Amino acid sequence: MIATITRLPARIWHESTTAQRVCYTLAALSAASGIFHIGIQLIDGGPWTGPVSWRKPVTFGLSFAIVLATVAWIIGHIRMPATLRRVLLTAFATASLAEVTGITIQAWRGVPSHFNDTDPVSALISHTILAPMGGILIAVVLVLTVAALRPQPDTSAPLRLAIRAGLLVLTLAMVTGAVMIATGAGLTTTAGHTAAYRSGGWLKPSHALTMHAVTVLPLIAYTTDAVTGDIRLTHRVTTIATTAYVLATITVIALNLTAAP
Repeated sequence: MIATITRLPARIWHESTTAQRVCYTLAALSAASGIFHIGIQLIDGGPWTGPVSWRKPVTFGLSFAIVLATVAWIIGHIRMPATLRRVLLTAFATASLAEVTGITIQAWRGVPSHFNDTDPVSALISHTILAPMGGILIAVVLVLTVAALRPQPDTSAPLRLAIRAGLLVLTLAMVTGAVMIATGAGLTTTAGHTAAYRSGGWLKPSHALTMHAVTVLPLIAYTTDAVTGDIRLTHRVTTIATTAYVLATITVIALNLTAAP
């Protein structure tokens, strides 16, 4: 079983197109950036939380690496024209790396990244990188979700369920992210930047959980099928995992909403 699991990355790479492999490579670079900044945190010290910390380049680097690699993988199991697939991958990879780059630059400058327009460079990063790239990410996720909900006869039922559920939950991640941006922007105007930095990220637990269903659920379906070869068992396991993830998502979002600023 272990040997089967360890061979899965090579199998996925072998089955991938050039565009997918480029995205995997870029995801690896993003992950390397996140890991590198863990080292910076250990050397430099300082707070792990708050608007200015090494946590942001770590979490953004690793999270975007995981999601970018996942999107590059699952898009191969969603029926669509090859040209559209390349366009979506290019847009998602570009926006992901731009977000990580903007966050990382601000961390090295020692200033907040989100809701920060207090100097020309920060305003430039906020208005020309973080905001528009976030819009591109939302658009790509919506297109992928709609495409995945269409008939997918070439994809097994368990993987189809996992991809659809994962993308629908990822759509919630886009919603929670947009709500936090709107909250922070509103607080910046009405209460000042300090209030925005303190309370703008109130949906972080929900955002983090909903970001990674698109990775966890398809991996469960794909790995279970590869290990057991039993499509019925794989479908049961995937259904249970999907139900559990959705219930966890509902619970966390409900708890988050009780702490709305």
